Amino acid sequence: MFPTHRPRRLRQHPQLRRMVQETLVTQADLIYPLFAVPGDQVAKEVSSMPGVYQLSIDKIVEEAKEVYDLGIPAIILFGIPDEKDTDATGAWHDCGIVQKATTAVKEAVPDLMVIVDTCLCEYTSHGHCGYLEVGDLSGRVLNDPTLELLKKTAVAQANAGADIIAPSGMMDGFVQAIRAGLDESGFEDLPILSYAAKYASAYYGPFRDAAESAPQFGDRRTYQMDPANGTEALKEIELDIAEGADMLMVKPALAYMDIIWRVKQATNLPVAAYNVSGEYAMVKAAALNGWIDEQKVVMETMTSFKRSGADLILTYHAKDVARWLG
Repeated sequence: MFPTHRPRRLRQHPQLRRMVQETLVTQADLIYPLFAVPGDQVAKEVSSMPGVYQLSIDKIVEEAKEVYDLGIPAIILFGIPDEKDTDATGAWHDCGIVQKATTAVKEAVPDLMVIVDTCLCEYTSHGHCGYLEVGDLSGRVLNDPTLELLKKTAVAQANAGADIIAPSGMMDGFVQAIRAGLDESGFEDLPILSYAAKYASAYYGPFRDAAESAPQFGDRRTYQMDPANGTEALKEIELDIAEGADMLMVKPALAYMDIIWRVKQATNLPVAAYNVSGEYAMVKAAALNGWIDEQKVVMETMTSFKRSGADLILTYHAKDVARWLG
């Protein structure tokens, strides 16, 4: 009891605070998202995400080299195709934009891990994550036919040189289908990072600008999770683990740190947190207006993700964080 116990004793000196710090963020925790588009020498800034760009493959390679030099171990690739259709052809075609970007990055920076987002919304003309019933404007995706598209997409991405497959469509059985497809094609050792607990969140708005993936009608609440549900996330991760997931993701992160904690307590698999576009955009907007100290707020947020149980952090702040860490 006071005055014998004085917790402030361990806060008196910067080096002492550093010695007793419980949670540490490092460059190895970070994954940097990149958006690939057709063309050459293209670097188009996303208006709702200052500092984030749609990049042609030559520019993606330049970014990949910079990321690797900063000590960040991995990128995750998203693609915007030339054309979209109801079969999401650009997602699974051997010459799809993500496949071409993956091969280019692996040739230029072989030791950088390339994670590929395995989803269909950027490639469908309606903006939903799979096949729809003809004439249905509710956005209800046909689950089982869509699994075949996801399987084809994952195999094409693996053939292009991807190091990690990251399915994000929240279809029932998607991990099992992709695992089967990869194994049948000789990719038994290729890991799956499943978007296991992905919520139907309002925080995704700026991403849909970047990936040009907003639904043309309806919404994604028939396949993404209700933000009010926590126990359901544990059911989702249990299913994905049983189906063969090697790593698990919670998305978004900032408003879902309780879910990150619960997922981490429920599994011994690595857990990733996706610090999504809306979270990034809010910080950037406040910083640009001089309302917050960007570096301090971002580092506090990254530390909070780690403290809540995240082993990996997907974040658009990754390059800045790596520089600040030195």
